[in-house]
Amino acid sequence: MRTRKDTGIAVGGAPRVDLLPPEVRAERRTAALVRRAWAGVVVVAVVVGIGSGAAFLQRMQAEDVLMMAQAETQSLLMSQTKYADLKATQGQLDLVEAAQKVGGSTDIDWPAYLEKVQGTLPVGVTIVSVSLDQASPLVQYTQPTAPLQGSRVATLTFQATSPTLPSVPDWLNGLATLPGFADAQPGSVALEEGVYKADITMHITADAFSGRFDQTTGD
Repeated sequence: MRTRKDTGIAVGGAPRVDLLPPEVRAERRTAALVRRAWAGVVVVAVVVGIGSGAAFLQRMQAEDVLMMAQAETQSLLMSQTKYADLKATQGQLDLVEAAQKVGGSTDIDWPAYLEKVQGTLPVGVTIVSVSLDQASPLVQYTQPTAPLQGSRVATLTFQATSPTLPSVPDWLNGLATLPGFADAQPGSVALEEGVYKADITMHITADAFSGRFDQTTGD
């Protein structure tokens, strides 16, 4: 049995004949490529335009923020200028307060302290003279050379009178209860015109400092 070879001819189909020359078809393909190329250019231009617009808007926003910051800075500078005198006065007050703290770092409230000293003495014993020597903020106070004597910041020497023979050890025991007491040494005891006079030398530690200049102005 023989098989028929397919010749590619469709029987009964619509007849089609391409009579265009090859040059025309080439021009059509070229035109289509040109149109697609121009379409790509338009798309790129649109994208670039959108990017440029976004960058422009971002720049405008940045400029607005910068202008607001500059205006706020100018306002702050004007406020500083307005209160410049107040700041200068406050600076002077702070300087004075600091100087008071330094100068008063070795302050002892002597009137109050002498009242406490008088309070330790027996009834009838009266302080009649006082000699003071104390530390300075700028000069270190001379310390003892004896090994058993403690450090001190002030020396108080006073003379007291008593109608009876004074018990100096009792006096020293009373002085030992005072704040800042380091040690005390008795001096001479003399009877003059029926009154006993005794000298006492007392050394004082930093615990006697008042500290009143360490407080701030607002306290």
